[in-house]
Amino acid sequence: MPDMKRREFIALLGGGGLLLAAKVKRARGQQPAMPVVGFLRSASLTDATQLIDAFRQGLKEIGYVEGQNVAIEFRSANNDHDHLTALATDFARRPVAVIVGNVLAAIAAKAATTTVPIVFAT
Repeated sequence: MPDMKRREFIALLGGGGLLLAAKVKRARGQQPAMPVVGFLRSASLTDATQLIDAFRQGLKEIGYVEGQNVAIEFRSANNDHDHLTALATDFARRPVAVIVGNVLAAIAAKAATTTVPIVFAT
Protein backbone atom coordinates (compact mmCIF):
# COMPACT_ATOMS: atom_id res chain seq x y z
CA MET A 1 0.00 0.00 0.00
CA PRO A 2 1.53 3.35 -0.95
CA ASP A 3 2.39 5.68 1.95
CA MET A 4 -0.34 8.19 1.06
CA LYS A 5 -3.12 5.57 1.05
CA ARG A 6 -1.81 4.04 4.28
CA ARG A 7 -1.83 7.47 6.00
CA GLU A 8 -5.36 8.16 4.77
CA PHE A 9 -6.47 4.72 5.97
CA ILE A 10 -4.90 5.22 9.42
CA ALA A 11 -6.37 8.72 9.66
CA LEU A 12 -9.79 7.33 8.74
CA LEU A 13 -9.57 4.59 11.37
CA GLY A 14 -8.26 7.03 13.98
CA GLY A 15 -11.00 9.56 13.28
CA GLY A 16 -13.67 6.87 13.34
CA GLY A 17 -12.29 5.49 16.59
CA LEU A 18 -12.34 8.92 18.21
CA LEU A 19 -15.89 9.49 17.03
CA LEU A 20 -17.00 6.09 18.36
CA ALA A 21 -15.25 6.69 21.69
CA ALA A 22 -16.97 10.07 22.02
CA LYS A 23 -20.38 8.49 21.35
CA VAL A 24 -19.78 5.70 23.87
CA LYS A 25 -18.60 8.17 26.49
CA ARG A 26 -21.63 10.38 25.89
CA ALA A 27 -23.96 7.37 26.05
CA ARG A 28 -22.39 6.13 29.29
CA GLY A 29 -22.69 9.59 30.82
CA GLN A 30 -26.41 9.75 30.11
CA GLN A 31 -28.55 7.83 32.54
CA PRO A 32 -31.77 6.50 31.11
CA ALA A 33 -34.61 8.77 32.10
CA MET A 34 -36.62 7.51 35.04
CA PRO A 35 -40.29 7.21 34.09
CA VAL A 36 -42.55 9.69 35.83
CA VAL A 37 -46.06 8.84 36.97
CA GLY A 38 -48.36 11.81 37.25
CA PHE A 39 -50.71 11.18 40.19
CA LEU A 40 -53.62 13.60 39.86
CA ARG A 41 -56.63 14.08 42.09
CA SER A 42 -59.52 16.48 41.84
CA ALA A 43 -59.82 16.48 45.64
CA SER A 44 -57.22 16.98 48.34
CA LEU A 45 -54.31 14.57 48.75
CA THR A 46 -54.47 14.86 52.54
CA ASP A 47 -57.58 12.67 52.71
CA ALA A 48 -56.06 10.10 50.33
CA THR A 49 -53.10 8.83 52.36
CA GLN A 50 -54.38 5.23 52.41
CA LEU A 51 -54.96 5.37 48.65
CA ILE A 52 -51.45 6.74 48.05
CA ASP A 53 -49.90 4.10 50.31
CA ALA A 54 -51.80 1.35 48.45
CA PHE A 55 -50.74 2.83 45.11
CA ARG A 56 -47.07 2.81 46.14
CA GLN A 57 -47.39 -0.75 47.45
CA GLY A 58 -49.03 -1.90 44.20
CA LEU A 59 -46.20 -0.38 42.17
CA LYS A 60 -43.65 -2.02 44.46
CA GLU A 61 -45.30 -5.42 43.99
CA ILE A 62 -44.74 -5.18 40.24
CA GLY A 63 -41.16 -3.99 40.59
CA TYR A 64 -41.45 -0.20 40.62
CA VAL A 65 -39.95 1.50 43.66
CA GLU A 66 -40.38 5.23 44.00
CA GLY A 67 -37.04 6.99 43.76
CA GLN A 68 -35.22 3.92 42.45
CA ASN A 69 -36.77 3.15 39.08
CA VAL A 70 -39.85 5.36 38.96
CA ALA A 71 -40.71 8.89 40.05
CA ILE A 72 -44.18 9.89 41.18
CA GLU A 73 -45.36 13.47 41.06
CA PHE A 74 -48.44 14.15 43.14
CA ARG A 75 -50.83 16.97 42.25
CA SER A 76 -54.16 17.97 43.74
CA ALA A 77 -56.68 20.49 42.45
CA ASN A 78 -58.44 20.75 45.83
CA ASN A 79 -61.85 20.67 44.10
CA ASP A 80 -61.01 23.56 41.74
CA HIS A 81 -62.02 22.51 38.21
CA ASP A 82 -59.91 25.16 36.46
CA HIS A 83 -56.85 24.17 38.49
CA LEU A 84 -57.50 20.49 37.68
CA THR A 85 -57.51 21.31 33.97
CA ALA A 86 -54.22 23.22 34.32
CA LEU A 87 -52.57 20.37 36.24
CA ALA A 88 -53.69 17.79 33.67
CA THR A 89 -52.39 20.01 30.85
CA ASP A 90 -49.05 20.37 32.64
CA PHE A 91 -48.68 16.60 32.95
CA ALA A 92 -49.59 16.18 29.27
CA ARG A 93 -47.00 18.73 28.13
CA ARG A 94 -44.10 17.31 30.13
CA PRO A 95 -45.02 14.45 29.22
CA VAL A 96 -45.29 11.91 32.00
CA ALA A 97 -45.31 8.16 31.26
CA VAL A 98 -48.85 7.79 32.61
CA ILE A 99 -51.44 9.85 34.44
CA VAL A 100 -53.18 8.15 37.37
CA GLY A 101 -56.18 9.69 39.05
CA ASN A 102 -59.77 9.65 40.15
CA VAL A 103 -62.62 9.94 37.65
CA LEU A 104 -62.71 13.75 37.47
CA ALA A 105 -58.92 13.86 37.08
CA ALA A 106 -59.14 11.26 34.29
CA ILE A 107 -61.75 13.34 32.46
CA ALA A 108 -59.51 16.42 32.69
CA ALA A 109 -56.50 14.36 31.53
CA LYS A 110 -58.48 12.94 28.60
CA ALA A 111 -59.28 16.49 27.49
CA ALA A 112 -55.59 17.45 27.79
CA THR A 113 -53.95 14.57 25.92
CA THR A 114 -54.54 11.80 23.44
CA THR A 115 -51.04 10.35 23.74
CA VAL A 116 -50.36 9.89 27.46
CA PRO A 117 -52.00 6.76 28.95
CA ILE A 118 -54.57 7.48 31.64
CA VAL A 119 -55.46 5.11 34.48
CA PHE A 120 -58.28 5.84 36.90
CA ALA A 121 -60.17 4.19 39.71
CA THR A 122 -63.60 4.78 41.17
